[in-house]
Amino acid sequence: MSNLIPIDTNPGFAPKESLPLPERLISGDPAFKTWAQDASRDDKVKTGVWEATPGVTHSIKGTTFEFCHILSGVIEIEETGGETRTYRAGDSFVMKPGFIGVWRTIETVRKIYVTVTD
Repeated sequence: MSNLIPIDTNPGFAPKESLPLPERLISGDPAFKTWAQDASRDDKVKTGVWEATPGVTHSIKGTTFEFCHILSGVIEIEETGGETRTYRAGDSFVMKPGFIGVWRTIETVRKIYVTVTD
């Protein structure tokens, strides 16, 4: 097995489909698709592509570090006690462990993600 893993931004396999947890939903009717593409270190490091339709949810990272690179769409992220930032295609950001805020999907978003859980 290679230690060089490409991320396919338009995977040809079926995604895992899900909905937000009821306690995380703020408004709208968002749906999620996840194309998991690699997991390492006993599933503590995960990579893949994730997509969400418009809606508003609570984002709570807990002990998870997440790097995101937006492929398409528009989102707004409001950190509790902080400012609201807008991200669109080509933008990248990190949500560190302990992040709590609101994730607003304005236009269906697709992103590459890398998560690391302690």
